[in-house]
Amino acid sequence: MTTATSPALERSRIVTSTIESLSHIATLPEVTLRIIELVESSKSTAQDLHRVISCDPAMTSRILKVVNSAFYGLPRQIGSINRAVVLLGLNAVKNIAIAASLAKLFRGGELGPHFSARSLWTHSLATAAASRLLADRLQLRMSDEAFLAGLIHDIGIMVELQSNRHKLAEVFDRMEFDADGAPRTDMLEVERLVFGADHQAFGQALCEAWKFPRSLGFVAGGHHDPLEVPEHDRTLTWVVHVADRLVARAGFGFGGDLLSRAPDPESLRALGLRNDVVEGIAADLPRAVTSVEATFSAAAS
Repeated sequence: MTTATSPALERSRIVTSTIESLSHIATLPEVTLRIIELVESSKSTAQDLHRVISCDPAMTSRILKVVNSAFYGLPRQIGSINRAVVLLGLNAVKNIAIAASLAKLFRGGELGPHFSARSLWTHSLATAAASRLLADRLQLRMSDEAFLAGLIHDIGIMVELQSNRHKLAEVFDRMEFDADGAPRTDMLEVERLVFGADHQAFGQALCEAWKFPRSLGFVAGGHHDPLEVPEHDRTLTWVVHVADRLVARAGFGFGGDLLSRAPDPESLRALGLRNDVVEGIAADLPRAVTSVEATFSAAAS
């Protein structure tokens, strides 16, 4: 007698096998993984981090480019990783390394008029900038984490692109869009039909494969519905949920997975955000995005 596989188990099997098949994306550069491991360890020091980064001249160069950009606005040029760690902290340097590595993954051309990897990278950078603005405005003391969370929130779409670009193209072919490109079809529902799972599930699994902090996995896996995230881990996901929609409303890059460009009212209540604060962040967003794009495009080169 055979037992039917439950939808949840089948979805889990699809996600796991997809991640395992992506050797070229499921592993970040070794130096980046080592940096994450060091920073997450309570026993690590700035000297440990310096030793790892200094073994990779290209990574050293990328990190110093970002540190010396207008993004951080430091009063003088920084010439060493040691000094960067002292001024910015271990977490900030870790996030710069991850962002510089991720930029190389967001390549792969266009899939018709409604998606390109470049457009998704633009949206991801803008969401990172908006998440940082929100965290700063709310005085959450998680600016660097919020930036990285915004950057990786849609990484599951890159898993789909890299694993089967024809299926991702089918997702967009099945969807309906307004004349201005806004979706009229729920992309997540179509993903589940075509792939057997949506980009949230793929994104959370990739974060786990990369050994990212659980909070980032929750963002990748729950940014469309933060109420699905465990309550004590929900704040960062709410921040990215709001940032994602502000960015889509402003038209920065890809927005095909958002039927609504308005933040869930529950997110504003959960974060204690007033509408005037939200609109103030929206007004600051174009300048922040310009700075982030210039900074991380240079870091990826």
